[in-house]
Amino acid sequence: MAMGHVILKAFHLDNPSDYFLNYCRTYTDMPMLVILEPRDDGSYTPGRMLRASDLLDGLGESNNPEWKTVAYNSDGELVAPNGSIGFRWGEKGKWNLEQRADGKDVELKLSLLDIRDSVVSVGFPYFGGNENPHFRSVAQSPVTLHPLPAKQLTLASGESGLVVSVYDLILANYGLDRGLDDVNAAKDFAEVKAYTPAWAEQITGVPRQHIEQIAREFADTAHKTHGRSMIILGAGVNHWYHMDMNYRGMINLLVFCGCVGQSGGGWSHYVGQEKLRPQTGWLPLAFALDWSRPPRQMNSTSYFYNHASQWRYEKLTAQELLSPLADASKFSGSLIDFNVRAERMGWLPSAPQLNVNPLTIKQQAEAAGLSPAEFTVQSLKSGDIRFAAEQPDSGKNHPRNLFIWRSNLLGSSGKGHEYMLKYLLGTRQRYSG
Repeated sequence: MAMGHVILKAFHLDNPSDYFLNYCRTYTDMPMLVILEPRDDGSYTPGRMLRASDLLDGLGESNNPEWKTVAYNSDGELVAPNGSIGFRWGEKGKWNLEQRADGKDVELKLSLLDIRDSVVSVGFPYFGGNENPHFRSVAQSPVTLHPLPAKQLTLASGESGLVVSVYDLILANYGLDRGLDDVNAAKDFAEVKAYTPAWAEQITGVPRQHIEQIAREFADTAHKTHGRSMIILGAGVNHWYHMDMNYRGMINLLVFCGCVGQSGGGWSHYVGQEKLRPQTGWLPLAFALDWSRPPRQMNSTSYFYNHASQWRYEKLTAQELLSPLADASKFSGSLIDFNVRAERMGWLPSAPQLNVNPLTIKQQAEAAGLSPAEFTVQSLKSGDIRFAAEQPDSGKNHPRNLFIWRSNLLGSSGKGHEYMLKYLLGTRQRYSG
């Protein structure tokens, strides 16, 4: 975060790199607009992306307008630029990252600062102040308010809405002063505010001068070589609880500097890069590609968390992980409940998926005079078929086959080894919980 703070201030605001800005404008969603949602205290919080379907005329996009994001062009006009998922089906030649909209070349605006209708206070969650016996923290309000430039729009519903750009949200989240009297933004790198090098020094112990130096050298190299700066990392980062956030923080640096997709630059993860010779023949068998493409694969974390009964010993609650901007009343229950909820809503596949053998559904559907899809939906509604994850202890919901490919899962690489032995395999191995 601190390196991102330095890069954004030095190479995006103080001395803008044309290469960086053009890269962000072309290859990222930073120009896209986000709808702001009001909070009880009069401030706002970022909501979802603005879509063409939200506008009165849909920007003339009759094909999938609800799947097309919106930005301002350099003339201050709203456009639906090529490349969003709505262009994937039904239109040829538009599912690409060319700077075009409605068949014309466009230059998208990253910031709304110079065309703003108003400046509004937007809340951002701050997690760096959570006290922990193992890590240092920097006390700060759990919700940090930053002023952002906003545009006011009349939506298709007839309501008025405020929008901001992703780029402006990123700059605010990194704690950068835009000349909008932001009391929560640092004036320089030595001030201990989120997310300056001085702030990072308080938590990590790494001298702020070193953080600033490495950030500047990384970005300067990328600026001079058009993206030939590289981050090399390995599996060690994977073993931390918030590894996904760590990855996002590093990937942001690469995106800010236009490194992703550039020869000699970008993201180099030195685990899992080998070419598997048998993969071509193995994939169709492992994932039943002759039945359906693409396959929906369950993530292994959820699989073993469920079937090795690790959820039984969970002490962490959802409330401990929530953003301070979230409504805590919507997040009751244990963590396994959220997996089940995601599976019921179709967000997450599971294995097994249902409490019946899917090979028998076609036979039962034919006997009932229904298609397999109609029979399954009807049975789910009536409760005759349930999701397997709702009753993981039921014998008919236990996994029956497990093929391990290139792993020592049961010997050394499994997380929660004792639970796998006792609950997944049914051994009498001693365990602690």
